[in-house]
Formats: sequence, structure tokens, C-alpha cells
Amino acid sequence: MNLQKLSKPRYEVSVARDVMVAMRDGVHLSTDIYFPALHGKPIDGSHPVVFHRTPYNKTIGEQSLGYCNYFASRGYIAVIQDCRGTFESEGDQDFLTPEAEDGFDTMEWINNQSWSNGKVGSWGCSWASWTQTAMAALEPQNLAAMVPNMSGSNAYESSVRHGGALELRFLAWAFWHSATNTQTKLKSEPRINAALNFGSPQFEDWLTRLPLRKGQTQLSLVPSYEKWALQLQSESDYTDYWKHPSLNPSLHWDKFPDVPILLVGGWYDSYTRGQFENFIGMGNEKKGPVRLLMGPWTHGSTNPELSFAGDVEFGEDAALDSFRDVHLAWFDRALKGVDVGIDDDAPLRIFVMGGGGGRRSSSGRLFHGGEWRNEYQWPLERTKFTSYYLHGNGDLLDTAPALDGGATTYRFDPSNPVPSIGGNVSSLTTLGTFPAGITDPAFAPRPSHVRDVMSPGGFNQVEQPGFFGCKQPYLPLGSRPDVLVFETPRLEADTEVTGPIEVKLWVSSSAPDTDFTAKLIDVYPPSDYYPMGYALNLTDSLLRLRYRDGTGIANFVPANEAIEISITLYPTSNVFAAGHRIRLDISSSNFPRFDVNPNTGEPIGHERRRQVADNTVYHHETRPSHVVLPRISN
Repeated sequence: MNLQKLSKPRYEVSVARDVMVAMRDGVHLSTDIYFPALHGKPIDGSHPVVFHRTPYNKTIGEQSLGYCNYFASRGYIAVIQDCRGTFESEGDQDFLTPEAEDGFDTMEWINNQSWSNGKVGSWGCSWASWTQTAMAALEPQNLAAMVPNMSGSNAYESSVRHGGALELRFLAWAFWHSATNTQTKLKSEPRINAALNFGSPQFEDWLTRLPLRKGQTQLSLVPSYEKWALQLQSESDYTDYWKHPSLNPSLHWDKFPDVPILLVGGWYDSYTRGQFENFIGMGNEKKGPVRLLMGPWTHGSTNPELSFAGDVEFGEDAALDSFRDVHLAWFDRALKGVDVGIDDDAPLRIFVMGGGGGRRSSSGRLFHGGEWRNEYQWPLERTKFTSYYLHGNGDLLDTAPALDGGATTYRFDPSNPVPSIGGNVSSLTTLGTFPAGITDPAFAPRPSHVRDVMSPGGFNQVEQPGFFGCKQPYLPLGSRPDVLVFETPRLEADTEVTGPIEVKLWVSSSAPDTDFTAKLIDVYPPSDYYPMGYALNLTDSLLRLRYRDGTGIANFVPANEAIEISITLYPTSNVFAAGHRIRLDISSSNFPRFDVNPNTGEPIGHERRRQVADNTVYHHETRPSHVVLPRISN
């Protein structure tokens, strides 16, 4: 990227606030328009437009990120809009589903404005990425470029539901977002705001009494939120609900306009798998170009400018100097035709984690290190998919187990789930204390009064304060009787694992239904910095047994019948250094990252009973459980 050729800040900025744009059903969405200006007046003529739709308050979002002022000062018209049912917009909030039509209708409105030259580039993170792919599925004629940062591909397959289980962050989202949403219609009576923010149990309290029941939580005060939260909780089959373009852009890639698309993701983000699916799927459908930037980051609009994820430091090179400049380069090339030196960039730029030595950084984090690398396809062409087999003595080896390798049975009690310590999670937060003297969320930006129920990123897999469900004396997760640990001998040479990962298990259960989880871990040896070593989580996933065949239709397994299942982990890129071990943990819960299977076989989201399951993992010659790792030779 040639910084000298990027658009320079030549203009003042003039803002038209709260322009109400009509949707096809008559609902009006509040929209701010930032114009490049001279002497206090918008400059004449038509200009390229950058467009952002957010459920997080357009005004506070701009105050914290400054993208609209940044773009407008460089000659773009910047349009930012509160999504339906949020803040200054009308209508009811309805988990993503209105975003396709609302985005398309606003694009049509932009196209009819004299200040637009007919070229629009979209940008945004998380929900504001879903808004981009949702409207793209309806083929807006003026969409000329997209930058979806940390976005999903198929909400049922990963990121909302996952292997049949629900990512509980979205139930958390319903609680904290409804409390912080200051829309007048939603908070029609003062008591509603008071109850949501000050007078109700915290979300972590509700984690002890799942599933949520209609009318029993504070969400009953905001019926639109309660409705979709209960639906997400119970809609566990792959129904038409999950095929809508707002939730499943992967079904609609063929309809996307063929425009330049820059995808951005993080190895510890909640959408890592989805972004690689978007990269492959959009790249197969479109000339684009379609590119992917994947760093060692957790989820967030500014996190690509950070060099750490959770308790793990990757070095200053891991952080982008300016994420806004990355957007600007993409839009300058696509919307203005400026050669900013990105035409010949590789389609895939990834940060390969590891190799840092494991000292403790000045910020107190494990220094894991890593480096950037350009690649040209996914999976990498030189990948050697290698099977590592589970053995009865806890070994993880590239040789198959013996005929008499046996099986391991553990007892899974859904009332005592394995606590989640880090990982690919976002928005699993709860309301905290308001700043002193503040009682109205309109005057307390969200970061000032929310806190994590569980933190994202890399952490030592030992129970510790600050993670839900962890208790004194804070012992290693691997010491639990319901966690099976399999690990390699100490590696004789550095071993790179980059790509998609599948865990193939032979299992059975005494229960009508249950879950199996898998977690890949880089085990540091003991050192002066970490005398007990450090077990660094890299990626995890799970499978609900009734959904093992991938159709999304429940198919129960007879009790104690041995079957083979496949668990798809999020992709990763990591160098396991010489002297480290590769470890795979198998269990049946990962809470509160995912909801817990009650093991009863009842309809998900409506159960009232729990039962203990005896779950078995087989590791012998005819039932060889194993993980398939994408090893890379350079």
C-alpha cells in the first residue's frame, strides 16, 4: 500500500443529522450524512459514498471511531444509519432479519441523491458486516465495494448456532443491547429503562437458570427482543428461518454484485470460520477481487490495531498501523480508481502465530510471537493433512492405535459444565456499574458500563478468577474427570499447523442426546516465566449428537451405540515450537461459550429436566478417533 497516494484530508466536514429515510414498509431509519465541505458548505457535485449501518448508535459510533469524518475530509460522502428498532430509527429490533431489505432500500435512496455519483462502498464490523452481505444478496446496482470486517457466512453452521448448539453470546446481546438501546418507542415508559439497567438480574444470573422462559426475564419488558431471543434459543433445526440472506449469505453469493471485497478476520474472532467460507465462496463466484486479511485478533472494530488477544502477546508487527488507512486504500482503488499499490497484493494475507519463546511480556502476557505471510489459496497448496490418533494412555500420535486400544468413558453432568476459558467469542458481556452520577444510558457509552462474562482470546487452560464457572482452588481444566486430554510427545522440531481442522471421533452415550467438544491447545514446557508451563487454547468447537449428519434435522442415536462423528474446529495458523506438545481436549461442554445439552433428548430450549450421561470415546484400531491437522512444510 502506497500511503503517499491515499486521498488526503483536504476538506472540512458538514453533517446533516437524523435524516429519516423511508423503507418499503413505511418505517423510517435515522441517517446521518457527512459531506466534504469548504467554508462551512458541502462542496458541489456528485461524489463516491461510503455506507455504514449499525445497531450500536451511529452518533456514539462516530465519536469513538471517527470513520465518517475521516472519509468526508478526503472527498467521500459518508452515510451512517441506525438499524431498525435502534436508537433514533423507527420500527422493532428483530435479530438481523430486516437488514437485507433495509440496506437495499437505503442504497436505492442513496442512488437517487444528487450528491451520489452512483458508486457506494460499504464498511463495518460484526453486525455491521452482516448488514453488508445481507443487502448484497438483493443486488443493489450502486454497490461498488465492500469491507466486511469479522462477518458470518452461515449463522446456523457457525457463529450463531454451532454444531447444533447455541452460542450464548447472542442471548447476552439481547439483555445488554435492550438495556443500552435508547429508542423512544422501546423505552416508552421510564420504568422500562430503570428496570433493564438497574432493577433486574444480570445476564450471568440467568446463565444459572437456562433455558429462558417467556415472561420470566426482564426481556418481557421489551417484547421484540424477547421474541427473537426465545426463537434463537429453540430454533435448533435447520429451518427456513436460517436461510434468509440476512442470516445465511452463503446461500446467496451468486446474487452479490461482482465488486472488490476485502474480508477481515481474526484467529480469535467469533467469525473466523465464516470469513474463510466467504473467501472461498465469494472467490469462486466472483472476479472481485476477493481478498482476506487474517490477523491474531479478537473481535472488534479497533482490535486489528492491537498486538494481543486475551493473555497472549504477538509482537508489535501483529498490529495494523491504521485500520482506517486499510479501508481508505480499498475505497480509493475501487471508488476513485486511484492506483494505491494494492493491485498485485496476494489474495490472502495471514498472521502465522507462534515462535515467540514464551517469555512474559511487560504487560504480563505470554509472548507467543508470529509473523505475516502472503498466500494464494485456502487451504494452502502445500498442506499435508496429517492424522493424529487418540490412544488410551493419553498419547496423541501419528500412528493408529492397537486393536486392543479400548475406550474411555467419563460422566458428563450438565449441572456441572466445563467452564470456557477464552476462545473465539464476542459480546458475551453483561451490564456493569454506571459511571458515578449517571442513570441514563444515553449519557454512558456502552464500554463504560458493560463487562465480560468471559473474555475472548488465548489463555492458560487453568481455572482463574474472571471466568464464569471457575471456582477455587482454580485447578487445570485437564484435571477434571470429564475432560479427556491427549497430547503428543515433546516436538523435536517446529511444526506449523495452518488451515481447517477436523476432529473425527468414535463415540457413544448412555443418554438420548449429548454433546462432544474438542479443543486444540499449544502446550508450553515449564520455564522460568511459567514454572508449570502454559496450555494455550488455539481453537475449539462441538457437535450436538442429534445433528451429527449435517442436515440440521434431529436424528437421535440409540443408547450406547458407537458411531463416528466429525467436529469442525475453526481454522487456525500456529507454529508449535520444538519442545512444545500438541494437545487435544475432548469433553461434552464448554460453558458459557455454548449452551449445555441437558442430555434428555427434549426439544432444545424447552427442556425442564437434566440427566447425567456416561459418554465414551473409542481409541482402538477399528474405531480410531483422531484429529486431522493441516501441517505445512515451508
